[in-house]
Amino acid sequence: MNSSKTIAMPGAGSAKKPKRFWRAFKKNWPLLMMSMPGAVYMFIFSYIPMTAIVLAFQRHTVTGTFFQSVLTNEWVGFSNFEMLFRMGDAQLIIRNTVLYNVVFIILGLVVPLLFALALYEIHSRFLSKLFQSVLFVPFFLSMMVVTNIVFAFLNTRSGMVNETLYRWGFDRINFYVEPQWWPFFLPLVNIWRGVGYNMIVFLAAMCGFDKAYYEASMIDGASKWQQITKITLPLLRPIIVILLILAVGGIMRADFGLFYHVPRGSGLLFPVTQVIDTYIFRGMRNMGDFSITAAVAFIQSVVGLALVLTTNFVVRKIDRDSAMF
Repeated sequence: MNSSKTIAMPGAGSAKKPKRFWRAFKKNWPLLMMSMPGAVYMFIFSYIPMTAIVLAFQRHTVTGTFFQSVLTNEWVGFSNFEMLFRMGDAQLIIRNTVLYNVVFIILGLVVPLLFALALYEIHSRFLSKLFQSVLFVPFFLSMMVVTNIVFAFLNTRSGMVNETLYRWGFDRINFYVEPQWWPFFLPLVNIWRGVGYNMIVFLAAMCGFDKAYYEASMIDGASKWQQITKITLPLLRPIIVILLILAVGGIMRADFGLFYHVPRGSGLLFPVTQVIDTYIFRGMRNMGDFSITAAVAFIQSVVGLALVLTTNFVVRKIDRDSAMF
């Protein structure tokens, strides 16, 4: 009696896998070639330097090349991490890094969203493009250029702020030796430089919305505020959540240029400008202690990864469609 079922030969499925791979490669090879420079860049500047993470568990001494030092260094386990948290600077740099980033996350979502909502209502194409360009240009400025712009405002002798204070009868302020001003200056500079990026992201998403939603709401008599709260913001929620997850993942990182170059490396401002990234730089430059700085960078990376996974897990529990993965 003949059976209509075919019996799969051993290895038949595995033989098809290479064919599928080469078929997919031939189909997508232009895209793979386009992504190759970025992949090579990531491998050289992101993955190869990760080998230095072993220094966090060693007592580093320079003996020959870097790899020779790694092979001959004394392994100390978690002693570098214990030493780090015994130091008086640990609490300061972690507090500054986290608190500044919390402020940056809030302002980095709210302010660009407000600008995007305002520009979305401008019906003149010329004015819309003009305002977008003006707000986006600071994002491309080098931090050294930003530093000089800030210095032009805050310089004690000829800065615009001090000149205005002097003309109004007030005393000049040496902002670069008085730390109480910088918790306001640094978020202001950060939002001025970065507002254009997230604004463009929000605008790009809003331009893809179905206009029928707004037309139907206008027929029903909805006000502009109701359209924003009932249509625009709910449609933007996935984008907001993704940006929030990425921002929370970087809460232990700080913009080195913002916290080091903009205050011009002033030692008197350390209580409000010393963050993890500047601490690592100063530790390597002044003390030459690569082990402690590697331990700080290791903690920074592990906490960032844990925050991304935790935030995404919470989002998946609340709204699965809005999660990144």
